[in-house]
Amino acid sequence: MAGIIIAAIVYLFILIGTSSESGPVPKAKDITGASNTLTVKATKEDFEGIANTYIRKAMNKEPLPVTMIIEDDIILSSELTVFSYTVPVTMHFDPIVQEDGNLMLKQSSLEIADLNLPPSTVLKVLRDSVKLPPWMIVRVKEEEIFIDLSGLPISGDLQVKAKEFNLKKDEIILEIVIPRE
Repeated sequence: MAGIIIAAIVYLFILIGTSSESGPVPKAKDITGASNTLTVKATKEDFEGIANTYIRKAMNKEPLPVTMIIEDDIILSSELTVFSYTVPVTMHFDPIVQEDGNLMLKQSSLEIADLNLPPSTVLKVLRDSVKLPPWMIVRVKEEEIFIDLSGLPISGDLQVKAKEFNLKKDEIILEIVIPRE
């Protein structure tokens, strides 16, 4: 057992040693030309279901690497495998609506088994060991995850923008931008 713990610590140090630089977040894709906008009010339950559906579709029927749970904050639940041992990871985030309509999830706390690790370390391990959809960008140094809503694969060239994300009031307002053809 002691050998497994030492091996897990060595594994984490190797992961920590790799680059933790965060690249720039992508700019929201603008719809050129005329468009119509539909405003949609969603509940936490609605958004959670939609988010997990898009994560599932992006994974092409592979096992879900993360599950999004929405309560008074946004929770990403996952599992990391370290030397044949599966370790549960629960990360809590505060949602911040960006000016361009995308969503930034700022990490507020985390739980990883009984280990006490810095949030940046857990995000780095998540980024390096879990295949996430391309529109979920882990930014280790900033301790956040960028959700590129404009990059969601929606048919008909529709674009989704967040306008308000008030979880305490269970009020999520999204805009669906529909280009005129």
